[in-house]
Amino acid sequence: MVDFKLFTEDLNVAIRNLHEKGAFLTVKAGDEVNTMTIGWGNVGFQWGKPIFTVLVRKHRHTFSIIEKADNFTVTIPLDDSLKEEIKFCGTKSGRDYDKFKECNLKLIPAKTVDTPIIEKSNVLTYECKIVYKQEMNPEFLSDSIKSSSYPAEDYHVLYVGEVEACYKL
Repeated sequence: MVDFKLFTEDLNVAIRNLHEKGAFLTVKAGDEVNTMTIGWGNVGFQWGKPIFTVLVRKHRHTFSIIEKADNFTVTIPLDDSLKEEIKFCGTKSGRDYDKFKECNLKLIPAKTVDTPIIEKSNVLTYECKIVYKQEMNPEFLSDSIKSSSYPAEDYHVLYVGEVEACYKL
């Protein structure tokens, strides 16, 4: 069970750094592991549970993996020490690069889920079990968001993860 005190104490930092600095979304299915940079997400409470929602576009390499997974991890840097790694993982595809090798990112086992976590100091880590997923329906999206965020009509799939563990490294 998640430490609610730690989860709620770090919400402001998590949301601010996700938006301002970006984070790593890591997924694993079988032997395949990939990470990508995310800047959009939602952290809070839903259905009486601590939740982290991530968005993945269907053309991303991560999509093909998360579709076969039942969990994911999110690593949010608390400083700028991973700025270059965040940039690399947000501009290069796991189809073409081993991002962990290229960025010298070490993976270690998570505490509660199959997907590993990125081992770095001064990060906030979330381990999440997927409890719901939903393809975006453009019919229900405002025109302003459609035009600003989806000019190519490449809509996201939302993955709602129940936070099984959250902690600082």
